[in-house]
Amino acid sequence: MTASTSPSAPSAGLDHRDLGIGARFTVAVMADDYAGIILGALAEADGAGLEVVTDPVSTLVRGPEQRVLEYLRDVIAGAARGGRHVSASVLLSRGCPGEVTCATTPELLDRAAEVPVLAPTGVHAAAHWSLYPLDDTGRPGRAPDHLRDIYAAIDHAKELGTYVRGEHYATLLAGDLAEVLATVAAGWVLVGRGVQHVTSHAIVSIASPTEA
Repeated sequence: MTASTSPSAPSAGLDHRDLGIGARFTVAVMADDYAGIILGALAEADGAGLEVVTDPVSTLVRGPEQRVLEYLRDVIAGAARGGRHVSASVLLSRGCPGEVTCATTPELLDRAAEVPVLAPTGVHAAAHWSLYPLDDTGRPGRAPDHLRDIYAAIDHAKELGTYVRGEHYATLLAGDLAEVLATVAAGWVLVGRGVQHVTSHAIVSIASPTEA
């Protein structure tokens, strides 16, 4: 099944199409009527100003960072309504060479995005989060260093209070669903101001039977 909405008119300056901004996510609900729950959550979320396309594998969302994250929050929270056990796989991408429509410069990247701020949902979530700065060339006076950028994003998660601990191949986050998603987005956006292509991946879990 495919559902789509048209993106709004581009704002002045760079927009999400110029910078290749978007997300893909898949939601799994541990309930007998999972299909109705997932389709209902997708239908109820506000897709205004976004390009939203659902295929048999995942849902693509393209638009400004703030709106993309609001949409992800609303769909996942909607699927988890009533205390359901939900798992969501979220991939954020910014600056993919196959998506970018303009030649960006470090100066343009610096002012291209604000860190999303999300209203709380009242839904507690945990997530395994990984960040991938894909930088081959660096920028004037700054050599590429993916670990430097990853550790800076982890330090930011600690400042936000969602950091729990480092895990094998991932960082464990916990808090309100909005706080967890905002942490994932913050690292992605902040690193993206200096790295033209950066992706971030999170597995979000809500109401897991293995939660302590």
